[in-house]
Amino acid sequence: MKKFLIIVEGDADKKFVEDYYHHLFRMVAPKDSIYASGGYKNLSNESILQRMRMNTDQGGVNLVIFDADDDYEARWKELSSIKERDGVEFELFLFPDNRDAGALEDMLENIINTRNRPILDCWENYEKELVQLQIEGRTPPPLTTPAKKTKIYGYLEALLGESKNEKKKIKEKERDYENTLHWDLNAEYLERLKVFLMKSLINE
Repeated sequence: MKKFLIIVEGDADKKFVEDYYHHLFRMVAPKDSIYASGGYKNLSNESILQRMRMNTDQGGVNLVIFDADDDYEARWKELSSIKERDGVEFELFLFPDNRDAGALEDMLENIINTRNRPILDCWENYEKELVQLQIEGRTPPPLTTPAKKTKIYGYLEALLGESKNEKKKIKEKERDYENTLHWDLNAEYLERLKVFLMKSLINE
């Protein structure tokens, strides 16, 4: 296994990548090898650039795994330009699937345990009904649809118990993506990420 540094955006991304790394390679990622930057705009912060340069100097590989958000092509070009501009080396992967617009939460929707699909179907029906409601004094319509992060919270909250310990498991830092009752880390949707990580991290 190569020495590596993986830069992600936030805590949710970090926990998912840690769990997926463990799932793929059956080992815990080395301490400080997966780092949450706090957002895509922070990739060009000098402290993060220095981390990547130091890792390169030590023979390591840098991987950046961020959200594509609303425009995959624009985000890819924006982040890739940092390589030449700031003199750093890294391989880039954009959630949800390194091809489409979206974010971590879009990917998570595609890897839920299929037996739990009715939970998200209910949520989507709720969203459809919500935008059709007319609430006096609420202008302009329609009502605001809850964020995708809220959808994932709702999905887990429906499955987990009501104790404080169970509620804690909903939080981004505490989620267990290797829990097969909730998630399918062998889902076909993750194939691009799997290939990206294995190609980048395994010594030939």
